[in-house]
Amino acid sequence: MRSLSIALASALALTACSSGGDAEETTAGAAACAPSSGPVTLTYTTWIPGIDNVVKVWNEKNPNIQVKVQTGPNGNGGTYANFFNQLKAGNAPDLGHIEYDALPSFRVQDGLTNLADCSEVTAAKDQFVDWTWGQVTFGEQNSVYGVPQDAGPMALFYRKDLFEKNKIPVPTTWDEYAAAAEKVKAAGGYITNFSQSDINQFAGFAWQAGGRWFANDGTKWTVNLQDEATTKVANYWQGLIDKKLVSSVPPWTTEWDNAYNTGQAWTWTSAVWGANSIMSGAPATKGKWAVAPMPQWTAGGTVAGNWGGSATAVFKGSKHPYEAAKFALWLNTSEEALTLLNKEAQLYPATKAGAKLPALSEGVEFYGGQKIYDVFATASTQVAPDFVWGPTMTSTYATASDSFKGAVSGSGTLLDALKTTQTKTIENLKSQAIPVAE
Repeated sequence: MRSLSIALASALALTACSSGGDAEETTAGAAACAPSSGPVTLTYTTWIPGIDNVVKVWNEKNPNIQVKVQTGPNGNGGTYANFFNQLKAGNAPDLGHIEYDALPSFRVQDGLTNLADCSEVTAAKDQFVDWTWGQVTFGEQNSVYGVPQDAGPMALFYRKDLFEKNKIPVPTTWDEYAAAAEKVKAAGGYITNFSQSDINQFAGFAWQAGGRWFANDGTKWTVNLQDEATTKVANYWQGLIDKKLVSSVPPWTTEWDNAYNTGQAWTWTSAVWGANSIMSGAPATKGKWAVAPMPQWTAGGTVAGNWGGSATAVFKGSKHPYEAAKFALWLNTSEEALTLLNKEAQLYPATKAGAKLPALSEGVEFYGGQKIYDVFATASTQVAPDFVWGPTMTSTYATASDSFKGAVSGSGTLLDALKTTQTKTIENLKSQAIPVAE
């Protein structure tokens, strides 16, 4: 796979952090974000459930670096818009919760503090799964625009009881998956529900297949939502849609939950957080599910996609970037914080050690006692590190969602939807004076 660089078009001012010991220490002659003198209070905006309980532990142990939590809706639900407004007004919080696919938007707006000169941050690089570190550095030299928080490696959730009852082998390739879909349909079900509006899943499919939607050569952005790999993925799912082998109810709805709770839908290729979605949405199926690696395009392959994940970023304008970086590292690397984040919000850690947390090493009763997180731990190491998000993903997703709905209903195809999305994405970039390669 080709290595992509996402060095941005303009040389943006970088805020430096000094290295140091404890946050309470003072360092003579330190750089711009040396430890502050005296106690500080940081503001941190996020939508992570139960985050107050996690931050409380930090505050009890760090009386001179207190963190005040501000909660809001998820990123695209309003928090990102608030962040941009706050950055423009000069009153952004010190830290913010930002998903990987949204980070480039903040980067091109020069809204993030570069933490690359903080030795504690750069020294933590090897603690993180490689691809997650790439999501916060964008492939740039001497750049770190956040601390990876969680990841969404993908695998196959499947109704083990139904596959066994109908003597259908669990598919290991996408060809086998299509063949299984025919058998599942004959048995009165659908192999899965194709999301007609949540394009993040499709992005994960393209990521696994080798699709690379965006690139930047240091001067201009390249947009290609119709590359060979993505076209292959689109044609594959279009075939299943045309043959009516998949359902297409809106995701995250009662109808969607009911399809899984009643056995109408037999599989879901999803991220690690999907385990809790199934448990809460399909309680009647307890003990009937299992997890297997994501089907491969090539027999014997070991490539996974990713769906989701986020970072803790320090915003430009923070008066205490050193302390903010120190808190972000604790939040996303300490066993204590990672354990609490998993307990409170089921976040799957971006660190290598996080995959070995006791809570993630046990069998899960809902999944018949299977140690399902072992599957995701392996998958996380199989995600390609060179997938780049564009700087206007919110609008890209909105266009794709509208277009995918049309394709699912028979008005056009998924390839048509991708073509429309690419055209409008390029138009959007140009309207914001972001250089685009023709």
